[in-house]
Amino acid sequence: MSGGLYTQLLDLACGAFLLAAVIVLWRRELAAIVRVFAAQGIALAAIAVLLGAHEERWDLVGVGVGIGLLRAGVLPYLIRRALTAPTGDRVRSEEVRETQPLINITASLLTGALLTLLAYAVARPLTELNPTPATRALPVGLAVVLIGFFVLVTRRRALSQVVGFLLLDNGITATAFLATSGVPLIVELGVSFDVLLAVLVLQILTTRVREAFGTTDIDDLRELHD
Repeated sequence: MSGGLYTQLLDLACGAFLLAAVIVLWRRELAAIVRVFAAQGIALAAIAVLLGAHEERWDLVGVGVGIGLLRAGVLPYLIRRALTAPTGDRVRSEEVRETQPLINITASLLTGALLTLLAYAVARPLTELNPTPATRALPVGLAVVLIGFFVLVTRRRALSQVVGFLLLDNGITATAFLATSGVPLIVELGVSFDVLLAVLVLQILTTRVREAFGTTDIDDLRELHD
């Protein structure tokens, strides 16, 4: 693979990776958010595969394929199952979208833009220190970390918060790949299994909470506690 083609494909994958996080800020339907998260998993896998192919590290290519299967296939499937789990005779319509987020769409998108600018400002010394195509894309990973944390703290539905947690994890993974040109296979496998276990537990808890109380809205559950 030529250097020019590698740079163009890496920039395209990183752009799609960041765009998916921004779309999560924009969308309110949980099913659409899960589909966007799956698309981001494909972009993350493409980043790992491109890095591995460029450096002729086939173990890293294998890690990329595994990431694609897990984060674009298995995890979205588990979240989708929790989303469609019925409560009684049907799934409550208000449970399939964020009807009252803490911050509206416009403010969320503006905050996402500010967080992206912050990520570029923070990563600038690193990119100037070693200006390779991978390190120049490092701010994208940091931006997704910040956006994922923002989604985690501003969404009210439990499943939306799960997606925020996974966005945060995707951003950390992308940052590790871009900063170090990949991580050892055993490390990535360990992290992936930890994330898979966490999502399985959260899926079970979300389903049980919905069956017991008919909602996964954090404010409603807090009122029940009070």
